[in-house]
Amino acid sequence: MTSFTNFVIGMKSKNLCILLSAAILLLFMCCLCLGTVSIPTGSVFRSLFAGGCGNGSWDFIIRQSRLPSAITAMLAGSALAASGLMLQTAFRNPLAGPDILGINGGAGLGVALVMMAFGGNLTVGSMTLGASVSVIAGAFAGALAVTGLILLLSSRLRNPVMLLIAGIMVSYLTSAAISLLNFFSTAEGVHSYTMWGMGNFGGVTLSRLPVLCMFTAAGLVIAVLLIKPLNALLLGDMYAQNLGVNLKRTRNWLLLSTSLLVAITTAFCGPVSFIGLAVPHIARLLLKSGNHRSLMPVTILCGAAIALACNLLSSLPGDRGLIPLNAITPVIGAPVILYVLLKQRHN
Repeated sequence: MTSFTNFVIGMKSKNLCILLSAAILLLFMCCLCLGTVSIPTGSVFRSLFAGGCGNGSWDFIIRQSRLPSAITAMLAGSALAASGLMLQTAFRNPLAGPDILGINGGAGLGVALVMMAFGGNLTVGSMTLGASVSVIAGAFAGALAVTGLILLLSSRLRNPVMLLIAGIMVSYLTSAAISLLNFFSTAEGVHSYTMWGMGNFGGVTLSRLPVLCMFTAAGLVIAVLLIKPLNALLLGDMYAQNLGVNLKRTRNWLLLSTSLLVAITTAFCGPVSFIGLAVPHIARLLLKSGNHRSLMPVTILCGAAIALACNLLSSLPGDRGLIPLNAITPVIGAPVILYVLLKQRHN
């Protein structure tokens, strides 16, 4: 009976992966064809595959803006979704998300220091970094600093709930530091930080995409390699230990993967809310299984599809500009979380 159930879940997972892959391809093409500037679909294909469409402005928009934005959305959605799934399993808490350990807060503090304390530019020796590079460097440094702190705490706090509380306390501390920087900063610095905090998939250029791809791929590979230990953790720590799972090593690798994925995404895109929290629940609802062998790939693909959909929705107003990303993600994520809470209450 168990073998038959696993077979059915496996077939359902394959079908879902095929459907989600098709949805990702469709949404990716929509992101390339639709936007604030109206460009014919034929011109989009000629620009991508024929060396140009004959209109320099359109070529620039497609290759330098829409293509990097769509690729960034796919990578960020996959990274945040995988992070959320791992954290929810590790803490056995359906409300655990990538920002629960304070990593987003650390990245936000790094950016706040760059924008509000250093005037938007960092100077390393005799070299001054540009504004965008400085923001990425600040976010990444802040996220990694919090990651190091969490890894240190994880070696002393064996209880996952205690580590969860420690992460929340770190978030409060970073928020307090950011509030102080806001108070003493100039209006321009506060405005710049507020705009970064809204989230944006369109801030990554083609030249920076390889860095985002490399770090995201590394984090996702670690996540896939953790599938077996994650399945064991579903049954409790004692059972996992009896199966030969090294809890300390598994938790450290899990934190490293999660932190890497969240840090690189936040550094390049700003703090993107709800995707990491809601997408794993959407994947569970679609798959009707908690087996990570099927759940992990479905979650990764689902995260990419939803992030692309959010990226597309942000450009719908046309000539009125882009809607902030964090004004869209709660509309998708909040109903899912409310449904999960109501379902748990009835159970």
